[in-house]
Amino acid sequence: MSYDNNNIFAKILRGEIPCHKVYEDADAIVFMDVMPQSPGHALVVPKAPSRNVLDADPAVLAQILPLVQKVANASKKAFAADGITVMQFNEPAGGQTVFHLHYHVIPRFEGAALKPHTGKMEDSAVLAANAEKLKAALA
Repeated sequence: MSYDNNNIFAKILRGEIPCHKVYEDADAIVFMDVMPQSPGHALVVPKAPSRNVLDADPAVLAQILPLVQKVANASKKAFAADGITVMQFNEPAGGQTVFHLHYHVIPRFEGAALKPHTGKMEDSAVLAANAEKLKAALA
């Protein structure tokens, strides 16, 4: 399948849909997931158009992984997490629902299960506060 320029992350990258941005550079953007599975759930999204890891340019993958690591470390600190889950899905059978390469960085807490990634969107004020916490930890 070919890349769809109208996927939600492409629209966020073009500024057509707002997000709670944590970080941005020439190659990537980091923002809060609107349906977090745990407090502080963030997305790391390369700007280069690719559906997923299966069709991504290896150079893009080389650029994005250090940022994923940086966000994971900052997230653990910012949210006093016991651990971090990093997830990346490929194709519908692999669980992918947005067809633009992205990584989920999710703070984890002992004894707390992940919430489902569907349903009610988180309150905007909560997302904004969590974005600020993560920004401060990245600084």
